[in-house]
Amino acid sequence: MDTLNLLMEGFASALTPINLLFAFLGVLLGTAVGVLPGIGPAMAIALLLPATYGMQTDAALIMFAGIYYGGMYGGSTTSILLNTPGESATVITAIEGHKMAKAGRAAQALATAAIGSFIAGTIGTALLVAFAPIVADFAVSMGAPSYMAIMLLALITVTAVLGSSKIRGFASLGLGLAIGLVGMDPVSGQNRLVFGFAPLADGLDIVVVAVAIFAIGEALWIAAHLRRTPVKTIPVGTPWMGRQDWKRSWKPWLRGTAYGFPFGALPAGGAEVPTFLSYVTEKKLSKHPEEFGHGAIEGVAGPEAANNASAAGTLTPMLTLGLPTNATAAVMLAFLVQKGIQPGPFLFDNEPDLLWTMIASLFIGNALLLLINLPLAPMWAKLLKIPRPYLYSGILFFATLGAFAVNLQATDLVLLLVIGALGFAMRRFGLPVLPLILGVIIGPRAEKQLRQTLQLSSGEVSGLFGEPLAVAIYVIIALVLLFPLILKLVRRLRGGSAPALVAPATGPLDGPGTLDAAAESDTAQEQDPDRAAHTVPQPAPQDEHRRKDQP
Repeated sequence: MDTLNLLMEGFASALTPINLLFAFLGVLLGTAVGVLPGIGPAMAIALLLPATYGMQTDAALIMFAGIYYGGMYGGSTTSILLNTPGESATVITAIEGHKMAKAGRAAQALATAAIGSFIAGTIGTALLVAFAPIVADFAVSMGAPSYMAIMLLALITVTAVLGSSKIRGFASLGLGLAIGLVGMDPVSGQNRLVFGFAPLADGLDIVVVAVAIFAIGEALWIAAHLRRTPVKTIPVGTPWMGRQDWKRSWKPWLRGTAYGFPFGALPAGGAEVPTFLSYVTEKKLSKHPEEFGHGAIEGVAGPEAANNASAAGTLTPMLTLGLPTNATAAVMLAFLVQKGIQPGPFLFDNEPDLLWTMIASLFIGNALLLLINLPLAPMWAKLLKIPRPYLYSGILFFATLGAFAVNLQATDLVLLLVIGALGFAMRRFGLPVLPLILGVIIGPRAEKQLRQTLQLSSGEVSGLFGEPLAVAIYVIIALVLLFPLILKLVRRLRGGSAPALVAPATGPLDGPGTLDAAAESDTAQEQDPDRAAHTVPQPAPQDEHRRKDQP
């Protein structure tokens, strides 16, 4: 009952005119950045971080949540109309959605994506309301050893499954941890990794790092592969669904939601795995299996529901444990830290008004998503015709302006360029970006928990295993790291050749530019095999849009 009362108070705050305006703005921006290939919610939020310093915290958080939910939906528009996913989580949507569009059923495909996103997002947010306080209450009882183990689990699991190899994932994590160590040691007061450069004594601002990695790095990568070939979108009217479409879609919506929420809450779960599982499930359960690969509406409904339900699941560990499971959540967590708010189990006690206002705004944002996207689908299709040079030159301008506005120091512009070049190099050599961002954000907090653990145990390493939960988590970490090796060894002993295991990862980053890192995603992947290794494996071939001049 207390939870329900708090939620009602959150609705009272979220329904004020100013918060409604920011929810509407966030949903609108989120859908726009989701529609435009190469731009995602993580990049959009990173670009807007400097602009939120003068805003109320609750209004900014409501806007960011709207951008996140809108971005998860918006990527389906490019998948359906252009066969180019704007988000990695909408890869599966492109398989059936584009075939439906080519068959003249683009309106139905967009409608089932929008309604499925609304239903899954609403159910997922309700599950967030139900489970988040329980997780927070449990987390309060945990000590420093358990927190240290959980943070280590988040870092290792995300790192182990992203990228074409674990070595590249851990290399990216090492870079992030090194960036997080720059500055003054919080205990001894000694400078670390500043190389005699005084401005680095305060550490690297997370806003500068996020903007550089997402915006600058992605813009440089796009520029390096930019082609001026005009895109051809399929025209669409106002989305609508017939009675038979409703009958075939409502069960996939519910099943997709059941897949999406728990996977979103897991470290490295993300939205790609549940969308793939949803597609496979619908293909097996469908009464029309012959339509799959030719435009089955179930293949759009289920994955889109899983996609949006995972967004609500992602917010559960971020709000209750302070652990982001994807890039967008990591940037939102950085915003809270910049505002002096400590994410974690005490957030529900220390900032209840802020938290429940944001959760209530998620319900409102879902309704706004449906109201906005059904009538405005033709407009979103026109956004795809914006020339890429204009689009990314604008991103570079706002990224530079935003980074300078953080501290009004020219040093930040130098750091922006250097870290942006690092982001470009990581994309070039196939290093995933998410482990770096998590290393920058979680690294200093994990160091704090590690020091507290060792202080409590008088420097004894055994203190790391001082709680049963910590021991259980370390066992899980060992299984995560050793399972692929054990599986390979077992198959070798059986005399069979082990097939290559391709992790359903999000690509070099979870959000901007995952699958459209070049001007046309598939062309870029074939030009760069390393980058291609990051894309989600598609269950069926559907690559009619590949260039004829490719190798």
